[in-house]
Amino acid sequence: MKICLGLPKGSLQESTLQLLSAAGLGVYTNGRSYFAGTSDPQVECMLIRAQEMARYVAHGSLDAGITGLDWVLESGLEVATVCDLVYAKQSRTKVRWVLAAPESSAYRKPEDLEGCTIATELVGVTRRYFDRKAINVNVEFSWGATEVKPPELADAIVEITETGASLRANRLAILDTVLESNTQLIANCKSWEDSSKRCKIENLALMLRGALEAKGRVGLMLNVRRQHLDGVLAILPALNKPTIAPLSDDIWVAVNTVIEETTAWEVIPKLKAAKAEGIVEYPLNKVVV
Repeated sequence: MKICLGLPKGSLQESTLQLLSAAGLGVYTNGRSYFAGTSDPQVECMLIRAQEMARYVAHGSLDAGITGLDWVLESGLEVATVCDLVYAKQSRTKVRWVLAAPESSAYRKPEDLEGCTIATELVGVTRRYFDRKAINVNVEFSWGATEVKPPELADAIVEITETGASLRANRLAILDTVLESNTQLIANCKSWEDSSKRCKIENLALMLRGALEAKGRVGLMLNVRRQHLDGVLAILPALNKPTIAPLSDDIWVAVNTVIEETTAWEVIPKLKAAKAEGIVEYPLNKVVV
């Protein structure tokens, strides 16, 4: 039994390969090939544009694939959603497809665009957005560089943004959010019904989610006398509840927990002041919750 996994080629490629590596699946790419080997003999990979992923998964050319919710909705095809994987090119956040128009224009809300031309790569979703609002517009497909098209080539655009920096640089103002999207692991419906393939895909999802949960977090171990334990626990921003274990000397306990890496700078000195000893901060590969 093998599964063929589609990986997004393009802006998400590097972050996806890093995530797979953190999850424990080594992927070996060749710059001249769209096929990739992996460290698991049951998993083969193919690099596909995220925009096309849902099509090949739905049609069965791929058993599963990593792509955005936006492109799944745009395709209109039926696939099984295995899990959300909230990461983007630059961050661990969702992205937005926004309706934007030149700051210097008279457009301040979607209704102002009645009869106007909208440029976007997300044509189907954009048309459905304006249809729901009963606003008559002309939606044109954009092959890229969408931000530079207003006002000469389009009145407004629907474009994806992670930070909004590109829109601001092109003097575009956001009028509304058309769609909030995130990366997903999707599966072919027949493959999802196959018990062997489903098990493999679910295990992949488990490890990917674990790797994502570990990003930005560190493990923390320390020893503390029982009489000072409550003071230490009051400081710890635990993922769930800290693990507390007795030591050979009964007056001491060991505390093990997970914290956000950005909080360690402030938390560790406070723990030391609260009489914790032997404090160890260590990196994490996966956190399975």
